[in-house]
Amino acid sequence: MLAEVLEALDPKPGDIFCDCTLGGAGHSLEVAKRISPNGILIGIDQDDMALEAAEKRLGEARLQTPPILVKSNFGDLDSALVRAEVPYLDAVLFDLGVSSPQLDIPERGFSYHGSARLDMRMDPGTQTLTAAEVIATYNEKDLARILRNGGEERWADRIAAFIVRERDREPILTTDQLVDIIKEAIPARARRSGGHPARRTFQALRMEVNQEMDVLRRGLEAAIRWLAPGGRIVVMSYQSLEDSMVKEMFSELSRGCTCPPDLPVCVCGNVPVLKVVTRKPLVPTEEELHSNPRARSVKVRVARKL
Repeated sequence: MLAEVLEALDPKPGDIFCDCTLGGAGHSLEVAKRISPNGILIGIDQDDMALEAAEKRLGEARLQTPPILVKSNFGDLDSALVRAEVPYLDAVLFDLGVSSPQLDIPERGFSYHGSARLDMRMDPGTQTLTAAEVIATYNEKDLARILRNGGEERWADRIAAFIVRERDREPILTTDQLVDIIKEAIPARARRSGGHPARRTFQALRMEVNQEMDVLRRGLEAAIRWLAPGGRIVVMSYQSLEDSMVKEMFSELSRGCTCPPDLPVCVCGNVPVLKVVTRKPLVPTEEELHSNPRARSVKVRVARKL
């Protein structure tokens, strides 16, 4: 959704733009062209492979102002922007979820296709908890909770029970082992619809390993603080929990006075911080889905700092 994102960000020459999920720098490269010659691009990612790929791609573009690339989790956006030595932001982008390169490299353990170690860490260099450790050490109740909350998995209790039963027989260390357990746990009739039966479980494990909901909340709060008046924030989410958090935060921060209408003066002190630009999220076109099937679940929400 490059065209829609660029329109929402509305980059202008001289703007300071932060891509909080740099990845392969697809969005950032196009924004950088529009904020030239004296705009500043800050790219943040916690994945070393992503930073290397982005540095190469942006370097080949020979931008007039070199980008500032920072290795960081966007949950620590405050410290990342202090390191970048910028005073404020004019536009900020969050493209959530797992990047295509992460999915396509089996060794990362994000994909339920094929066989790989159950890892799922966004930053293997600093994170210690892996999906295999979650599977091995969480009790049945906690496993069911994260599958239900993080994956919205209807069969969470049953999958958790099957995992605990199987791990007592042998360690569950690989993605294909876990997929087989999930398929055994979900009744055949339920596996015939709704996509791959392991999708929700893998999503929930990835979110637990990387603490994604807490990271997202902290990242959004920091980004909004750093936005200058008139600055734009664009968030691309790929599952309902993330989208709900973005929607609720935007809605809460766009709310003004909540006093009863019969009060002569405001006593609540609420002042709106944002103006929500997208009352309904932007979704991909049929043309986009044809060229990029992985975009099928994306929802894009946009707000402007007041």
